[in-house]
Amino acid sequence: MRYSLISIFLFTALPLHAQDLNEALEQATKAALKKISPSVVQIVTTGGSDIITTTAKGTFRKALGPTTGLVIEDGFIISSAFNFINKPTNIVVHIPGRTEPVNAQVVATDHSRLLVLLKVDAKGLKVPAFVPKSQVTEGQWSLAVGRSLDTKRDAMPQVSLGVISAKNRIWGKAVQTDAKISPVNYGGPIMDIEGKVQGVLIPASPQGDDVSAGFEWYDSGIGFAIPMDDILAVLPTLKKGKDLHRGLLGIRMKSTDKYEAAVEISEVQRDSAAAKAGLKAGDVIIDIDGHAIGSQSQMQHVLGPKYEGDKITVKYKRGADVLEIKNLTLIGSQSIAGHPFLGILPMRDDPKLGMDIRHVFTDSAAAKAGLKVGDRIMKFGSTKAKKLEDFTGDKPGRVQFTEWLNTQFPGDEIEIEIKRGDKTEKIKVELDSLPGVAKDQEWKLTEKLPAVSSLEKALEPLEMKNAKAPKIDPNPNPVKPKLGWDKIRSADGENTYWFYVPGTYRPEVSHGLVVWLNPPGKFKEKDIEDILDLWNDVLKEKNLIMVFPLSENENGWIASQADFVVETIQESIKRYTVDRGRIVTHGQGVGGQMALHVAFANRDLIRGVAMHSTIVEQAKELQVNQRLAFYISAGDLDPSQKSIAESKEKLQDKKYSVTYKSQANKGREYIDVSAIVEIAAWIDTLDKQ
Repeated sequence: MRYSLISIFLFTALPLHAQDLNEALEQATKAALKKISPSVVQIVTTGGSDIITTTAKGTFRKALGPTTGLVIEDGFIISSAFNFINKPTNIVVHIPGRTEPVNAQVVATDHSRLLVLLKVDAKGLKVPAFVPKSQVTEGQWSLAVGRSLDTKRDAMPQVSLGVISAKNRIWGKAVQTDAKISPVNYGGPIMDIEGKVQGVLIPASPQGDDVSAGFEWYDSGIGFAIPMDDILAVLPTLKKGKDLHRGLLGIRMKSTDKYEAAVEISEVQRDSAAAKAGLKAGDVIIDIDGHAIGSQSQMQHVLGPKYEGDKITVKYKRGADVLEIKNLTLIGSQSIAGHPFLGILPMRDDPKLGMDIRHVFTDSAAAKAGLKVGDRIMKFGSTKAKKLEDFTGDKPGRVQFTEWLNTQFPGDEIEIEIKRGDKTEKIKVELDSLPGVAKDQEWKLTEKLPAVSSLEKALEPLEMKNAKAPKIDPNPNPVKPKLGWDKIRSADGENTYWFYVPGTYRPEVSHGLVVWLNPPGKFKEKDIEDILDLWNDVLKEKNLIMVFPLSENENGWIASQADFVVETIQESIKRYTVDRGRIVTHGQGVGGQMALHVAFANRDLIRGVAMHSTIVEQAKELQVNQRLAFYISAGDLDPSQKSIAESKEKLQDKKYSVTYKSQANKGREYIDVSAIVEIAAWIDTLDKQ
């Protein structure tokens, strides 16, 4: 058995001085680097979209510039998918010891483990030795290696030293190291002290599955790598040019608790693997492939490593029965139908059972079916159901109706019972798709909405079905809400945010909330006042409150500040009567990217995102039970205008409702009052049904 120099020193019985140990580690590291060096290549990409990401640690261009790759087989290079986000048009590989670079082509992408396989026109490449996954253990030395800063391309690669800190991370797909991981070595190897490869480095996060997830953690002591065993297992498939995708079951859980609650299904998506296998809402998954499942996190660990086409065995409880499904084939993507659209706006702040219609959109399904302003919906249901559903009073009528509507699909026929004056009648309606979902269609409000949007009874108790509403004694000493400006420190004392509440605010009228996320460097009081000057009139007209979380970093927002932004939303809800159907994050540039990030991560809170001069790199999957709409604007003189416009299609591919606005003769400066009026009108329709 072979031992490294440092292993001999560490396990000898003779005492060692610190200097001797450091020298031994240095010699072992240099020896390992020399061994791996011929296999670590530099990759230079050009073309594609110029995506800029700014963090507190610097600004990076994605899909441009050098990155690292590792020889996986003669003629083939494996790398991180991070630097190939926007499909660069030119890929050049510099191989150590060779004068001339070689061109490379993307053969296939592993979208689950975030890797790219490249083919190069070169032979005689040095394939490194690797460590089997079973022999990678916590506490082992791990050297993170990269070559993107090597201008001569023949020196030793860059290296940072750490240990394997955990296994089976990122839902069972990666090992974790505390060695410094960053764009310098994404796509490069981590290796043991003997120069054997343990895995290939990628940015990753358990909270996201896109290629830039976890990027904000770079050089933080939290880094991830895909074990070599797993890469070699799928290499034959990748070499055939077949992309790999994560295997999906196609279910949603009843609880949002990933760690304690049982895995009870609340929804089975149409045409999903689960639907084809016969799983239903209410079923509780208890075992997958012989692994006991007691929580969503346990299920994710079992399913995380699976690919599209993999077969699994599932045991589940349905009532008192335990049932089993064998050879359930996972799918790679869901057939996304998008949210259905009846074509109405409900009256707000209505405590009574049922729901008043305050507006019927022209040419909508509701208009074609004969629904009118003032009609009150009393019951609803699918035409396939045995009977219609009643409003219960457990939540406001418009909320209950929207939640039920989210269980339907465009094209479904529903039946509603309405009260019109003294008469009651039933009407059948075939649902449309939400406007702004189709690529040849944008959601543009062309009709004037009624000025009255609220019954002004937001503080009254809800009427309950088969029960009298509780009698509430008026508060003899009501707390008067603070109007105008209010400056607050965050709970941890590290951040500052401002509220602005218009003087027209009354607590019996629910108000929408606009969360403004500043661009880099624009965090002074004067900067906030300039924004408010533009918004002030529409805040009063449309019953809106603004909150201003501030990133006081010159380089702008970072993902880890999302909790602070959410804190400001939650504090707004505590202080004021906030309409949960009209909470919007809004930002410009990097502020817009943060608005998008926070919204995708907190769909239970946020209903809309308004972004200006912001590129959407990758759209998250639509969630059927949580609606999220987008307003995107860009100046026609903005150098990134083309990529911003393409963001619309990325979101529409996922069946989101999108409004896009091009501002004439504008660059990257903030929007004008006319655009703000449009955004305010768009916010006023976020609770459309």
